[in-house]
Amino acid sequence: MTTPISRDDLHRRITGGERVMLVEALGAAYFADAHIAGAVNMPPDQVDRLAPALLPDKDAPIVVYCSGTCHNSEITARRLDDLGYSDVHVYLGGKEDWVEHGLPLERLDI
Repeated sequence: MTTPISRDDLHRRITGGERVMLVEALGAAYFADAHIAGAVNMPPDQVDRLAPALLPDKDAPIVVYCSGTCHNSEITARRLDDLGYSDVHVYLGGKEDWVEHGLPLERLDI
């Protein structure tokens, strides 16, 4: 079952060195433009194909996010749950909330 996670809790986990897998559920161009450091890109229509390689540990804590106005994170999180991932959270605020609170994003140099 997926559960929401707050920005503060997510930031605390990341900065505290906790092992958390971040999944951005937007398209590749949005991911390349900017994403939370350490995230992998997994749009909802590619979960079945990408999850086994990108998220091999089904018991690892996973946080899925997109933007604050889309539902891709919820769709992706539900699919991960259906595939047997046991610790899936959704950061509903997404990248906009992250940036609005002064937290950094990283960009791909392509």
